[in-house]
Amino acid sequence: MIDDTLLKQLPETARVIFKPMMRDYTTFKLGGICPVLIDCPDAEALSGAASLLAAQDIPRLVIGQGSNLLVSDAGLECVVLRYCSEEHPAVENEGCCIAVSGNTLLDDLARIAIEKGLGDIAFCSGIPGTVGGAIAGNAGAFGQQIGDVVETVRLMNADGSVEDVDADALDFQYRSSALKKSGAIVLDAVLKLKPCDAETMQKERERILELRRTKHPDWKINPCAGSVFRNIEPTSAADRRQAAGWFLEEAGAKDFRVGGAHLFEKHANIIIADSGATAADVYELTEKMIAAVRKKFNFELKREIKLIGSF
Repeated sequence: MIDDTLLKQLPETARVIFKPMMRDYTTFKLGGICPVLIDCPDAEALSGAASLLAAQDIPRLVIGQGSNLLVSDAGLECVVLRYCSEEHPAVENEGCCIAVSGNTLLDDLARIAIEKGLGDIAFCSGIPGTVGGAIAGNAGAFGQQIGDVVETVRLMNADGSVEDVDADALDFQYRSSALKKSGAIVLDAVLKLKPCDAETMQKERERILELRRTKHPDWKINPCAGSVFRNIEPTSAADRRQAAGWFLEEAGAKDFRVGGAHLFEKHANIIIADSGATAADVYELTEKMIAAVRKKFNFELKREIKLIGSF
């Protein structure tokens, strides 16, 4: 799929891994082999590698931390470009504007912003994944969403070309944006935040982290991908979204299990993949959950996790 000539043209900082198991690159810790994974530590490496692959018409997939992916047990037939920095967050600020690389972990952004005396994104504390993925999916919690503070983004298109885009063009909606349709990747972004008292905001961050510890599993101990299904859209402007977990509990899904996949004991919208679980187990469990809610409430749950590969 990739010959020696192309390998020699890759950016120097890119690291090539042959035939990796995708389970090592997702928070579900599931997924089969892919032919090649190119680890891209910076935007230049990612766009350079993507451009080379596009010019050769080589199928490719860009991932971050893999926190919302369910990858098939059969693996993938494309090249995977990984854009995730778990050790070197790139965050700088000028006044209330903060520039952040798309491969920075979202929790690192929340922590560093508070250290710089900037608020508005403490709600991101403890949410897995990268800033780029969070912007594409308009990640949020506690009634807030990251799209509310995005000013501009620098995007990489499918052919590796790069462009600057204002937030207005991203069409932010509940857990979605125009990027989900276009497939463009956030290389970096500028957020506009508000000044805050760092000590007060740090206490808020600690409160949120403790709340997550009591209600959500740690994916490093209990492999998962957070909420499996989107919350339910209100039927009118006067209503609030309703938690998918409530409908699942009412439908009796809390005790569902397929193979090594089961529901988290404290949250009916989170699937845990035990040791020995397969991606097929998780997929079949989601189908069982969908069917249970359909039977009791006569509507279809929509997956928040993304299926990659053959199911």
